[in-house]
Amino acid sequence: MSDPVQAVATGLQRERARVGWSMGELARRAGVAKSTLSQLEAGSGNPSVETLWALATALGIPFSRLVDLEPVQVTVLRAGEGVAYASEAGGYLATLLSSAPPGSRRDIYRLEVAEGARRESDPHPGGTTEHVLLCSGSALIGPADRPVELHAGDFISYPGDAPHVFEGGPGGALAVLVSEQR
Repeated sequence: MSDPVQAVATGLQRERARVGWSMGELARRAGVAKSTLSQLEAGSGNPSVETLWALATALGIPFSRLVDLEPVQVTVLRAGEGVAYASEAGGYLATLLSSAPPGSRRDIYRLEVAEGARRESDPHPGGTTEHVLLCSGSALIGPADRPVELHAGDFISYPGDAPHVFEGGPGGALAVLVSEQR
């Protein structure tokens, strides 16, 4: 979508539907005239930055969500799809589920770790935090000097910019890892 006015119209319609508000309710909460909102949603208005900020604030979203020219993409990876990267030592597979788009700094992985397989990671760039949700099995995860035993359903966050470890427990483990850089 290359037309900024149409991007605002689409963004307003999408976000108003997301929160389930009528046009009148959004106008009231944002302190803008309902007729102004109607024109904006119809793609016939030319909003001021103040109007857009008021609408974004009322909707509880960043300003950019109303003016983003790129459509939201839906990506589905079925179990077993995606390219799995194996550890040299074996027993550890990492499948990149979602890479960070330009300007964003996070990656999401599905990890399959065999029983007893141990992956010792060197520090990543400064400001990296790893978040792991253990989906099944058990594992020893976290800082190399004080890993934590986790079981299915457990979650851990730890500094990824320090040495860290992931070791599959009895029966192995399946996990989702989000690597975030600040």
